[in-house]
Amino acid sequence: MREIVLDTETTGLSVRSGDRVIEVGCVELINHIATDQSLQFYCNVNKPIDPGATKVHGITNDFLRDKPAFEVNAELFLDFIKTDTLIIHNAEFDVGFINNELKLLEMGPLKNRVIDTVVLARKTLNTRIANLDYLCRRFSIDLVERDLHGALLDSRLLAEVYLELIGGKQISMNLKASENINKDMTTNISPPSPPDLSKVKLSKQEASEHKLLLKKIKNSLWEKINY
Repeated sequence: MREIVLDTETTGLSVRSGDRVIEVGCVELINHIATDQSLQFYCNVNKPIDPGATKVHGITNDFLRDKPAFEVNAELFLDFIKTDTLIIHNAEFDVGFINNELKLLEMGPLKNRVIDTVVLARKTLNTRIANLDYLCRRFSIDLVERDLHGALLDSRLLAEVYLELIGGKQISMNLKASENINKDMTTNISPPSPPDLSKVKLSKQEASEHKLLLKKIKNSLWEKINY
């Protein structure tokens, strides 16, 4: 069974504001185990990268100056993922951005089955916290190389997290166990449209704890967000 772990880095957080994909990273899984087959490419875009985004992934417009546009690698990307299931963390975000790039090229949207590991983690671990750093620490996955986000690195980390979420390495010895993944954790991708993100209401205690945490982070981007 072949699956593809997929991640992107972007100029910002909003397709509606014209933000674009600037990096794509994919890792091949066979029977849920990562192989040595992967795909990574950067994309030059006519869109300034938000300074807050650069703090997260470290990519600048100067770095992208000699990189090709997304369209140069579009066919290579589609050939790599084929029609196989995609494993994505916060799938709505990445799928929305990828489908926007395909739409700009007058190409059809992705139709692959998708497993959103945020949904999977919350259901499997019964936790509201499901970011990749937290999940890696929970499963003792080495984060030493993750000073900055990167599409390929994050895909490799997510491949390890996904394996743990579905039962660990022994799962590869029993493919039938994968059938136990709740259907609510998978989705069929519909034609591209701007993602409709809903707000999560925090309790007063959670909001207070979050603010205390932000004060410990120097020049935190999140402190500038009005929520």
